Amino acid sequence: MSKLETNTIDTISGTNTLQVGDGNVATINLGKSGDTINIPSGATITNSGTANNFGSDNTPAFEAYLGGSGGQSVSDNTVTLVQANTEVYDTDSAYDTSTYRFTPQTAGKYFVYGSIQYEAGSNDDLIEDYLYFKLNGSNILETQTDFSDTRIRLHHVTGSMVVDMNGSSDYVELYGRINTSSGSGQIFESNTQYKRATHFGAYRILT
Repeated sequence: MSKLETNTIDTISGTNTLQVGDGNVATINLGKSGDTINIPSGATITNSGTANNFGSDNTPAFEAYLGGSGGQSVSDNTVTLVQANTEVYDTDSAYDTSTYRFTPQTAGKYFVYGSIQYEAGSNDDLIEDYLYFKLNGSNILETQTDFSDTRIRLHHVTGSMVVDMNGSSDYVELYGRINTSSGSGQIFESNTQYKRATHFGAYRILT
C-alpha cells in the first residue's frame, strides 16, 4: 500500500470538480480517531446518496407515562406533579421515575411535550383544568380549559414547547390542576383506563 503525503489537493486550472475514487468500489476513510475535519464557512455539503450515522440523533430523549390502575388521585384545584412512572424509553437515563424529572446532561434546545387525561368525580363536575411545564421549579408554560358554562366529566389536554437546557442542572417537570364543583374524586387517569393518555416526554433538537 502506498502513502501520499501533501498539504493541499486542488483541481487542475480550468476545472472545478475534484473526484476522489473512480472505477473500483471502495470505502474511503477521512482522518483517524482524534482528527478534526473542518468544513469552512461558505462551504456546502451535498448528499445524493445514503447518509449513515451523520448528524444528530435527537438524544438525550425519553418518554414516560402514568402507569398502574385507578389513576393518580389529586387534591381539588391544586397544582400537582404528574407521576409519569413508567418509561417507554430513556436513551441517557436522564429521566427519574421517582422524582418525575428530566435532567439531561447534554446542553441544547429540547422539544418537550406532555398530555394529561383528567376525570372529575361525577358527571357535570369539571369546571376547569390546567397543564403546566416547570423548569427548575418555575412555570414556563401554562394552559387552561374552562367549562364553567357547560360542565363535563372527562377532558384530555396536551402541551408542547421548546426549552433551552444547560446540560447539567436544568430539569423539567409536568404538572396539572383540576378544579371541580364537588371538590372530591378527581384524578389524572392512568394507563389501565386510557392507554398512555397521561404521558411526558422530551428530546434534543438543536445544540
